[in-house]
Amino acid sequence: MKVALLTREYPPDVYGGAGVHVEFLARELRALTDLQVHCWGEGAHSGGEVTRHLPAAALAEANDALRTFSVDLSMAAALDGRDLVHSHTWYANLAGHFAKLLYGIPHVMTCHSLEPLRPWKAEQLGGGYALSSWAERTAVESADAVIAVSRGMRTDILDCYPALDPAKVHVVHNGIDTSLYRPDEGTDVLERIGIDLERPYVLFVGRITRQKGVPHLLRAARALDPAAQLVLCAGAPDTPEIGREFRELVDELERVRDGVFWIPEMLPRPDVVQLLSHAAVFACPSVYEPLGIVNLEAMACGTAVVASSVGGIPEVVDDGSTGLLVPYEKKRADRHPEEFEDALTEALNRVLDEPEAARRMGTAGRVRAVQEFGWDTVARRTADVYAELVK
Repeated sequence: MKVALLTREYPPDVYGGAGVHVEFLARELRALTDLQVHCWGEGAHSGGEVTRHLPAAALAEANDALRTFSVDLSMAAALDGRDLVHSHTWYANLAGHFAKLLYGIPHVMTCHSLEPLRPWKAEQLGGGYALSSWAERTAVESADAVIAVSRGMRTDILDCYPALDPAKVHVVHNGIDTSLYRPDEGTDVLERIGIDLERPYVLFVGRITRQKGVPHLLRAARALDPAAQLVLCAGAPDTPEIGREFRELVDELERVRDGVFWIPEMLPRPDVVQLLSHAAVFACPSVYEPLGIVNLEAMACGTAVVASSVGGIPEVVDDGSTGLLVPYEKKRADRHPEEFEDALTEALNRVLDEPEAARRMGTAGRVRAVQEFGWDTVARRTADVYAELVK
């Protein structure tokens, strides 16, 4: 079967969970299909297994949504001869939809997030948010199959798009490569950053976006155990305004406690693995998360997780076994954010106060990641979806 994966992110340009998903899914699918990857990328088109596409030069100063659509057109033009296309995120969904119409082939799309549940994207895209929402809706409602990365995500998809036939929506969880994400006993990365090896630390890894809820964590950190450090691997702010808010909160936190480390650049994967391996607890304060692959990465490195109980996170983090879940209800949190932040502080301090329990959670998390979230399983389940559509 000749399959094309369509994505914005692909190595070496991976900055989020969707990019991680496509990277490892493609690796496993190559053994099961005749695979091509079409992605965004600098420079000229490249042949072979990966083809990179650039926005139209004439749209260099245009809204990002229009530039995205020009990439979608370029991708669609390159898909003749494929038996099936599989798109990831709204950045590539329209390319899959065009290919379906142009070549009469099935379009599968994986929903890593949903535009109707990310209204803050209007800050980043302006009027382009209406275009991204239209592109996603058009693709979802016309797709031959929609893959949800969690059961919670499947519910969200059907709530947002009631015209979609539920029989077309399949749940295939995200995965984790537990040979890459595994405990690293080295400390050279920690020493280079300046982390005190004699003190525990709370770790956050993620982009600076409304979705990731990191302002909640920064406010919650004011009341963390004074013995604990806070390490923030946080970059790529969605907007300058969000970036400034983050910087102000970090500055404020540094005035009331020591041991705060902000790493704004994207670290190589081995560096992140070492940071995950030595953290006393990994914090995921997301306000919206279809699955939360970063929690799987922490678990695979043997680290306890404290996460908000939203979206698909409860399908990954086993509350009380591999970590602790903190209830989050958007309307309540919008009015009284301090309630969620206090609960987040309490959960983090509970793990920090009980290092033996934290180690047991980390061990259980590693076992869970290995047994239930392997990429080989994800690829086989994805290929099964393809097989239903291409006879």
